[in-house]
Amino acid sequence: MRQKFNKHATDAFFERHHVLIKPKPLNLSGDIILEIGSGKGDFITQYAFDHPNTTCIAVEMNRHVCYYIALKKEALDLNNLIIIMDDAALVEQYIPKNSIAAIYLHFSDPWPKAKHHKRRLTYPTKLDMYGRLLKKEGQLIFKTDHQKLYIESSFYMQSKFKNIVFDDDSQEEAYITEYERKKRPYGPIYKIQAGAYDDTL
Repeated sequence: MRQKFNKHATDAFFERHHVLIKPKPLNLSGDIILEIGSGKGDFITQYAFDHPNTTCIAVEMNRHVCYYIALKKEALDLNNLIIIMDDAALVEQYIPKNSIAAIYLHFSDPWPKAKHHKRRLTYPTKLDMYGRLLKKEGQLIFKTDHQKLYIESSFYMQSKFKNIVFDDDSQEEAYITEYERKKRPYGPIYKIQAGAYDDTL
């Protein structure tokens, strides 16, 4: 769904709220999680609030929804949350290799037309990028309500990760997105958890 224009989502607003809008290498240490395509930030802000010793990174390129993540960060006083407003394809320009414990992809755009499949956040070239960012024991967690994307993503992931768990009807967890909350009553939520990235597969 296309988000409504938000006149308050200006560069000046994001600068005041310390949202990163240009590539900048981050100096990171300790436990770090990354959510790509954070939407309005329900998942990442609640997780950050309950895990103050974990550095949480939200990546969202749509300024009209990224605005709400910044508001929630301020309201909850989340000093452990970093917000990046940029294309996911550029995330390696911010985050060092082998530093992330978990990457979350929640309800990404399915890009159903074959000519657009390379834009999917689960496409093999994207998976290679996540593999470079993840620690050796790091995990990639993907959720969707789009069955075709789930099936095709399962094949993508089997070409890149050795340890994969598929769940055709995942149960509600402690931290969920606004989208998941709305969609759960209407059908299954599919989940894939992948680890042991191997670029030789």
